[in-house]
Amino acid sequence: MALTTQPFAHAPELRQPLDQVRSSLAQNVERPERIGSIAAGAGLVLYGLSRRSWGGLALALLGGALVHRGSTGYCAVYRRLGINSRQMNTEAGVPGNKGVKVERAITIARPPQEVYRFWRNVENLPQFFEHVESVSEIDERRSHWVVKGPAGTQLEWTAEILTDRPGELISWESLPGAEVQNAGSVRFEPATGGATEVKVTLQYQPPAGVVGAAVAKLFGEAPDQQLDDDLGRLKQLLEKQPATAA
Repeated sequence: MALTTQPFAHAPELRQPLDQVRSSLAQNVERPERIGSIAAGAGLVLYGLSRRSWGGLALALLGGALVHRGSTGYCAVYRRLGINSRQMNTEAGVPGNKGVKVERAITIARPPQEVYRFWRNVENLPQFFEHVESVSEIDERRSHWVVKGPAGTQLEWTAEILTDRPGELISWESLPGAEVQNAGSVRFEPATGGATEVKVTLQYQPPAGVVGAAVAKLFGEAPDQQLDDDLGRLKQLLEKQPATAA
């Protein structure tokens, strides 16, 4: 009996030329990671060639491999490990000890409740987090983030507050589907003279993977230095404002 319906007729992959279908099926690196690989690889090629040495040549070759990885969307290492980062992320936060973890602290000459209130209004965060373009509050616990990605791109995710203890602690994690899996916490601890010691812990999967994070560190974009700079801006921002009632 002939089929009266074609169950896969609307699949976009079947409307593509066969070579494009094969290429798509072979890809195992997601878009943000591909962009990060290209940006990191291009930087390594330029840096390596500028050194005019065997070590520089090795860096340039590594950069070329990263560019190829990003442009094709295929990673042989992922293939051997059975990893496919193109599959939609169905996990919240950063499971286990994956990714990059950064911990930093700073003392701000403002009381804990005041610093907490400023941070808890998530739409204030782009004022001191340099790479955050916008944070839009969805409801009391969820917010939508847009950050600057590699090569002038934008990366987005929705985050949810897990713990909220006024004047003491805020913790959060990204929700499934995030282009960058991340989680973190900030503690507000009383310090001498009515000040606050702000302790921040961030964990995330960088767009180009751990290799991309290492390359970023080579070029002075280390995540720990970025967080130091961001907290320094928070300190300047709050300390220059008039004190508010606790």
